[in-house]
Amino acid sequence: MQNSAPSWRTVRARPDADLAQLKELAQQLRVDAIRASAAAGAGHPTSAMSAAELLAVLVARHLRVDTSAPDDPARDHLVLSKGHAAPLLYAALVAIGAIDDDELLTFRQPGSRLQGHPVPGVPLVDVATGSLGVGLAIGAGMALAMQRLEPRASRIWVLCGDGELAEGSVWEAVEAAGSERLDALTAIVDVNRLGQTGPTRHGWDLGALRRRFEAFDWRVLDIDGHDVRAIDAAYRTASETRFRPTVVLARTIKGRGVRRVADQPGLHGKPLEDSSDAIAELGGPRSIRIVPPKPLGSRPRDRRSSGRQPVQLPVWPVGSRVATRDAVGESLVAIGTGRPELVVLDADVGDSTRLGRFRDVDEQRFFQAFIAEQLLVGAAMGFTIRGWTAVCGSFGAFLLRAADMVRMAAVGGTPLRLIGSHAGASIGSDGPSQMALEDVAMFRAIDGSAVLQPSDANQAGQLLEAMLDWPGLSYLRVLRGETTVRTPARPRLRIGGSREVASSEADRVAIIAAGATVDEAVWAAELLEPDGIRVRILDAYSLKPLDVDAVADAAAAAGGRVVVVEDHRPEGGLGSAVAEALAGRGEPLRLVHLAVRGMPGSASPEEQRAAAGIDGPAIARAVRRLAETRDRPDAPLQGPAA
Repeated sequence: MQNSAPSWRTVRARPDADLAQLKELAQQLRVDAIRASAAAGAGHPTSAMSAAELLAVLVARHLRVDTSAPDDPARDHLVLSKGHAAPLLYAALVAIGAIDDDELLTFRQPGSRLQGHPVPGVPLVDVATGSLGVGLAIGAGMALAMQRLEPRASRIWVLCGDGELAEGSVWEAVEAAGSERLDALTAIVDVNRLGQTGPTRHGWDLGALRRRFEAFDWRVLDIDGHDVRAIDAAYRTASETRFRPTVVLARTIKGRGVRRVADQPGLHGKPLEDSSDAIAELGGPRSIRIVPPKPLGSRPRDRRSSGRQPVQLPVWPVGSRVATRDAVGESLVAIGTGRPELVVLDADVGDSTRLGRFRDVDEQRFFQAFIAEQLLVGAAMGFTIRGWTAVCGSFGAFLLRAADMVRMAAVGGTPLRLIGSHAGASIGSDGPSQMALEDVAMFRAIDGSAVLQPSDANQAGQLLEAMLDWPGLSYLRVLRGETTVRTPARPRLRIGGSREVASSEADRVAIIAAGATVDEAVWAAELLEPDGIRVRILDAYSLKPLDVDAVADAAAAAGGRVVVVEDHRPEGGLGSAVAEALAGRGEPLRLVHLAVRGMPGSASPEEQRAAAGIDGPAIARAVRRLAETRDRPDAPLQGPAA
C-alpha cells in the first residue's frame, strides 16, 4: 500500500480554502513521509509526523514560491533546520509538484537527490541542514540581507526542532535577529518534547521557551501545532508583524496519528516496523496537489544595480615591510569600491583584522556579528544564498568555534570566504589563547577548500581577490606583524600556485615555507651563505590546493632533501601537505619538519619563533644536518626534527 503512486487532483490555495483540505494535506504528508522511510528502510518518520500540519499550512497558504521558477529571487525561503525531518519536506515537494512520487521513493538511495538530510540540488532547498542548530543563523543572514540591502517582499521561514534549542548557535541567531529587528524572519519550533534519548530540556513547557525568546525581543505565538486554523492565523500574524522577528512555538506530538508510536520515546531515527498498518490508520495515501501562493512580483533594483567597476588593487613596493592584515584591509576597500555585491561581516575584531576599514566604502554593506563566530559564518551563508559575495573574518583561532557551520557549508556547496588573522605563534605576547595554530588543519580537512597563506602584502591583496571567485570554502590566513614584500604586482598569483624565492643549480636543500616563515627562510639562507650551502626557497602560499609539481621539482633539485617550516602545529599543516604530496612518488626523500610544538607562552614574535624552532637559525641548523646527508640519497623519509 505504501508504494502505490497517487493520481493527482489540484487544489489552488486561497484565503477562504476549506480547512479540512489542509488537514487532509497534513495526513498526506505523514503518509508520504512514512512511505519514503519504509522504501529506504531508514529515516525519521516520527519526527516528520509531528510537523505535518505546520508544513502543510505553510506550503499551501504562506510560502510564496513558483515551482516553475525555483531561482526567482523574489520567492520565499524555507530552511529546514530540523533536517532529520527530510522525508516530510520531500513529501511537501511532491504535493506542490516540485518532484514526483517516483522520486520520493528514492529517498536515501545511492544517486538520489533526496538524501537523508536535505542538501541543495533539490528544488527549493538552498542550504544543507541536519547538523542541528545551523538553520536559524543562515535564515537570519538571509533576512538581514533583505532588510539592509534589498526590497523586503520575500520572507524567510525556518522550521526548527525543540531539541536544537539547546545549541548555542541558535541563541546567537535569536539575539541578532531581535536586535536587528528582522521582521522578514519567522522561526517555527516543532515542540514535540522528545529528543533522541528522551525528553528535551523544557519538554512541552512553552512558557519557558516564550520567556527566552521574548527576552531577545521576538514576537512569540504559542499554539497547538496540530490545529490548522491556529497555525494559519499564526503565520498570517507573523507576516503582518513589523520591526520584530516572530517565533511560532507549536506544541506537537511526535509520531502523531499512529497510536502505537505517538509520544513514545526510543523511536528516533527508526522507520516504522509495520508501515502498511500505520498508513492504513492514517487513512491511506492521498493524491492532493497544492499550488502555493506566488511570489510578490519581480525584485526591484537593489544595491548591486550599479554594476561592477574595474578594481585597482593597492601595490606595495618590493622591499617594504607591511603586515598582511593591513594589506587585506586596504585591498577590501579597493575591491568593495568596484564590486557592489561584496559584503563584509565582522566578529567585533575589525580593528585588529582590519576588516573594519570596509565601513569607509559602504557602511550599509558592513555587518557586525559581534563575538559570535557561529552566527558570523551562518549569516555569511545566508548572504551568499541571496546572491551576495560575503567575506567574513575573525582571529583564525576563534574561527575554530564555527567549525560545524563551515563543514555544513561544504556539505551544501555554499561558498564561504573566510579571513583569519593573528596566525601562529608570531602574534607575540598575547599568548596561546589568541594564536591560530590549528586552523590550517581544520580548513584543509574541508572538502573543496582553498587554504591560502600570503607571505607579503602584494600576495595578500592578489589572493583575496582570487578567493572571491573560488567555488567552495576559501580561507585566507594573515599575519599580525610586518613581513618583507618580495612579490611583484605582476604576474598575478593563482590559487594552487607557489612562488620561488631563491634558487640555483647548486642548491643542496629545499626550504618550503609560507607566511611568516618565508622571511625566516631567507634569513637562514643568509646564515648558510658563508658555509657555501645554497638552498632553494619555495613560498607555498597556497597550502591547499598545494602546488605539487613545484614542491616535487624543488625536492628533486635538492636531491630529495627538504625542510618544511611553518608557524602552525605539526599536524595537518604545510608539512603534512608536503609529505602527502611527496611520499608516494617513490623518489629518494629526506624531510625535516619544523613546526610549533608544545604550548607557547607570552613573548615577542622573535622570541616565539626562536622558542618554537622555526626562526632563521633553527632552519639553518636543520639545513646543515640535511646537507651532511648528500652522500646518502637513499635516506628514508623521517618524521619531524627538533
